[in-house]
Amino acid sequence: MSRSAAREKDRLRFPGVRAPKPLLSREDERRLSARQLELLDELEAQMLQGGLGDLTMAQIASLLGCSLRTLYGIAPSKDELLLTVVDRRLHRIGRSAIEALDTTMRPLDALRAYLQAANEAVRPEAVVMMTDLGRVGGAGRLSEVHEDYLVAVARNLLDRAVAEGQIPAVDTASVAHVLGGLGREFARPEVAELAEASPKETADAISELILQGLLAKR
Repeated sequence: MSRSAAREKDRLRFPGVRAPKPLLSREDERRLSARQLELLDELEAQMLQGGLGDLTMAQIASLLGCSLRTLYGIAPSKDELLLTVVDRRLHRIGRSAIEALDTTMRPLDALRAYLQAANEAVRPEAVVMMTDLGRVGGAGRLSEVHEDYLVAVARNLLDRAVAEGQIPAVDTASVAHVLGGLGREFARPEVAELAEASPKETADAISELILQGLLAKR
């Protein structure tokens, strides 16, 4: 068995938990040119610096040094283009978070690793991106869809932890809801300004307090 096949075999599974459907399907992404794929990466880097939310599609094309036609070949509007960029980023981070888990981990250890990996989405530069997204229609719904998936994975792992006796019986739905929303909450620009640490560091720290609290009640 190859190393990649072995990793796939040992990967932790979540039956019944479905990842969000990508805004840019695999089929549509395969139809894009190499230049268009490069532009998606360039757009992500630009969004992490801020300022795209106020630009028109023509201004974005000028900034990237491409034609309007090339951009419209990716998405039919500026809002959909920017949402696609953010959605690709969140899917990439989400896949990495799931791939960090394997069947040798106890449920709460897997949950800790998953949350820390998922919170990569709210590193300091993400606060700038969140500000830009506030000007984009549909951004709130996109965030909700990805957060719902995070909460579902967290609840699944909490349920396993209860079943295995790693933690006492708790309202896993409520705990998962809190854990799943920490990153978004501390990435809000007005909240990020108040916290002493970065959104990721703060979310990781509070997640750990909650997990240690569950263990202490065992």
